[in-house]
Amino acid sequence: MNSTVLSNTTFRYQHVLDKGRPVHDKNDPFFVRHPAMDLGRRAKIFSPFDALKGFGGELAKAQAEVTDSFRDENDPVEEFP
Repeated sequence: MNSTVLSNTTFRYQHVLDKGRPVHDKNDPFFVRHPAMDLGRRAKIFSPFDALKGFGGELAKAQAEVTDSFRDENDPVEEFP
């Protein structure tokens, strides 16, 4: 979120947003104890998170409905792996 976007509103945490992201030196004790996580590991952690439960199933159902509506009964059924 950009603080300039919310500057004209009464955003409750505007003061926190205006502070920006904390910056640590490489020799900072906090940074030494908590190094930045590489993107590959971060992606592995959050990949199983399903924010919209059942969304994948609904997409598959909609795809099946659309596929069935375009399929001609005389055409051979093509199987996908």
